[in-house]
Amino acid sequence: MSYAPVIPRARIGFIIPSSNRMAEPQIQRYAPEGVVPHFTRLRMTNRHRRPLPELLPQILECTALLMDSKCDAIVFQCTGTSMSGGVDADEMVVSEIRKAADRPAVSTAGAVRAALSALHASRLVFVSETSPEGHAKKLAYLREAGYEILRDHAANLGGSDAYCTTPAEFWFDVALRLRDQRADAYFISCANIRSMDVIEPLEQALGAPVITSNQTALWCALRQLGLQASGPGILFRTPHTGLGTVRAD
Repeated sequence: MSYAPVIPRARIGFIIPSSNRMAEPQIQRYAPEGVVPHFTRLRMTNRHRRPLPELLPQILECTALLMDSKCDAIVFQCTGTSMSGGVDADEMVVSEIRKAADRPAVSTAGAVRAALSALHASRLVFVSETSPEGHAKKLAYLREAGYEILRDHAANLGGSDAYCTTPAEFWFDVALRLRDQRADAYFISCANIRSMDVIEPLEQALGAPVITSNQTALWCALRQLGLQASGPGILFRTPHTGLGTVRAD
C-alpha cells in the first residue's frame, strides 16, 4: 500500500520571548487548516532586555533554526521589543530576517501597522500590559509611525506571570472604559495576554475594529503568503488590499 505525503499549505515560523506562554496556544488555535505554526524562543524581555541591534545576531540564529523546518515566512513576535527602537530599528531587523531567510518576514510592530493600514485607521485608543516606562516606548513608536492616540492606558501588570494569567474580561473592561467615538480602531498590545478571546464581543460593544498582537501577526503572515483565512475580528474580514507600510517580498 502506498501513502501520499502530507504536505502543509504553509509553515510560519515565530520568534517569541522565552517568557511568552500565550502566543503558541492562541496562534495554534486560530491558524487555518493546513497552516503549521513553528516557534522558537529568545531571551529578549524582562532582565534580558537589550537594544534591538544587540539582539540581532540572536534573532538571526533563531531565524536559521526556523528555516531548518522549511518555514515559508518568519514573524519576530514581541510587541515591546519590536517597537522599542522606533520605526527604523524595527524595519532594519525585519529586513535582516528577510535577507537571511530569503522568505517574507514581519515583526509584531510591522503587523500592527499593516493591520491599521488595511482598516484605514489612524486615530487610536491604545492599551498595553506594561509599566508606564514600557508603555511610553510603545506610544512613541505609534506616534512616530503617524498615529493619533486619542486615549491610552498602561495596565502596569507585574510581569509575565501576571500578563498571561490576567483574565480576558480584564481587557474587555479596560477597553470599554476608554471608549471614544472618534476612534478608528482600538489596539490592545502584548503577545502574552488573553485579549484575543474578547476581540469579537469588544467590537460589538465599541462599534469599531479591535486589534491585538497575536491576531495581527497571524493575519499579516497569512497575507504575506497570499492565504485568506477566517479569524477573530473585523480585521480578518477586511478585503486584501496589500500590506500598507510593510515591505514584503
